[in-house]
Amino acid sequence: MLQITGLVFDAYGRRFFNEATLSLPPGTKAGLVGLNGVGKSTLFKLILGQLQPGGGEITTPKSWRIASVDQEIAASPKLLIDEVLALDVRRETLLKALETADPMQQGEIHAELFSIGADRAPSKAAEILSGLGFSTSDLRRPISDFSGGWRMRAALAGALLAEPDLLLLDEPTNYLDLEGALWLEARLKRYPNAALVISHDRDLLNQSVNAIVHVASQKLELYSGGYDDFERLRAEKARLNAANIAKQEAERAHLQSFVDRFRAKASKASQAQSRLKRLEKLPPISASIEDRVAPFILPSPEKPLAPPILRLEDVAIGYDDRVILRNVNIRLDLDDRIGVLGVNGAGKSTFAKLIAGALKEKHGTHWRDRRLTVGWFHQHQIEALDPDETPLDMMRRARPEETEAKRRARLGSFGMTATKVETTCRDLSGGERARLLLNMVAMDAPHLLILDEPTNHLDIDSRRALLDALNDYEGAVLIITHDRSLMEMVADRLWLVNDGTVKPYTGTMDDYAKLVLERAKTATGGDEPAAKKAPSVNSKEARKQAAAKRAELAPLKKKADDLERKIENHGNQIKLIELKLGDPDLYVKDPNGAVSLGKQKGKLETEMAEFEAAWMDAAEIYETAKTEAGL
Repeated sequence: MLQITGLVFDAYGRRFFNEATLSLPPGTKAGLVGLNGVGKSTLFKLILGQLQPGGGEITTPKSWRIASVDQEIAASPKLLIDEVLALDVRRETLLKALETADPMQQGEIHAELFSIGADRAPSKAAEILSGLGFSTSDLRRPISDFSGGWRMRAALAGALLAEPDLLLLDEPTNYLDLEGALWLEARLKRYPNAALVISHDRDLLNQSVNAIVHVASQKLELYSGGYDDFERLRAEKARLNAANIAKQEAERAHLQSFVDRFRAKASKASQAQSRLKRLEKLPPISASIEDRVAPFILPSPEKPLAPPILRLEDVAIGYDDRVILRNVNIRLDLDDRIGVLGVNGAGKSTFAKLIAGALKEKHGTHWRDRRLTVGWFHQHQIEALDPDETPLDMMRRARPEETEAKRRARLGSFGMTATKVETTCRDLSGGERARLLLNMVAMDAPHLLILDEPTNHLDIDSRRALLDALNDYEGAVLIITHDRSLMEMVADRLWLVNDGTVKPYTGTMDDYAKLVLERAKTATGGDEPAAKKAPSVNSKEARKQAAAKRAELAPLKKKADDLERKIENHGNQIKLIELKLGDPDLYVKDPNGAVSLGKQKGKLETEMAEFEAAWMDAAEIYETAKTEAGL
């Protein structure tokens, strides 16, 4: 397991971790959450040994392989498929050793290659790359043909292919589109080893991990379940903490009152002294500090426009002589909330440019209300900011007629403190730059907001604040995002950019997710570089063989499933007891009952730990047998 004990780390004139402790069992997939800047990426560097702690230690089993995706693959003439295969260091090392090994060693190496499924690596790499958005033809292209974002995807593919014992992923969905994020969500869910994932994607944290590690107040705290479970448990803990503080303050006041009244009386001096000692020994209970984020300011348009505000008829869109989208027939009304779907490269951003007025149609009818105003946030604006400019410089340019005090007040309402308004963009975090730009594009109360990947640099609390602001905003919204939760909560209609056009999509986000995953499964049916195709087998006989293999595995699966049900049942019982113990009145009305509940909770936790250990063994045995059976 990953074991962190008494971790202390200081850097940049501040303390990131102070006596932080964490135990992450093998096979645990945990989301690492916390506000921007609390030290999540720093923790990764400490685990990888890139930074050295000032105190405490971080240990993992010596046999564990740890991998992260911290930078894109360098541009080179090497083919994409070969570059990704080379990232499986264990397989590459064995293949190189095979070239110079003697016959005896070759047998051992072949056995080890077989045990790790090395022969299936090319087809597995092709399947992963397809899920991340690469086409079959891309596999034979040199890595230098791809942009930095696509090379990051290739690096992610290599890490998933290698299946290290501990996989560290830092915001993996930031460089993925919605389709890639949906595929990764499903892939992580069945990842066989331990993983620690920094993410602000609520759906990924609910669907793909079974624990949450919260970084706050220089500590690490482990919660079981997904993000919704974490929020509920944390809220309950805060409620219980507040109740305990109130109870202790009442006791302090009572004791202090007695001391103040009777300290001077000889007959009561000893009792007063006793209570004074009791008062001094009361353990302090630190209040939970709620981290607040500033709201987004998205003012609604003052003068509504009659529908439609925009209409396209048989419109073609493109650049120079190249047509990207054609036969586009849509209309947009002021109360529309449109979510735009489509894979990377399909033309979503090109379509957004046309709607924003930054690109002219090649032919067709493009009508818009002459009074229509548009606020457009696109994903490349953050990178395009002048690194030497400050938020105050930007506001001076945008609001030359306003006073300096008014400009500063406006930036303050965006969550920019007095020091931040004069900090250069170079020194602002990605989240701070995103928040600044989102507020600035909306500050003129446009009739239409176009948001192209607005959440890439925002933490979960900031995403919730954006959602609240969008729900209060009374203009039209066109949103492109890989954040499925935001898409579902904002959009009431979906448009799909596919096959060179834009059309309404009549299904739900769940339907689209199923479509994406099914498409990923079938996408690798063509050529697979370096992969030997299996000989054809009679389909009826193949079904019989598969059924027989599943029957052999059934007892192993049943054992793992039974243990999983016991774990879930015990977990529900523990949560119920915790709710009861969280009632301050219980300790006054029924102290014996409180003691009994505490004992029950301890017994259940002990049994649950035993079940979890047994389940990990059973699951590992089942997965190993399943792999060996080729299922």
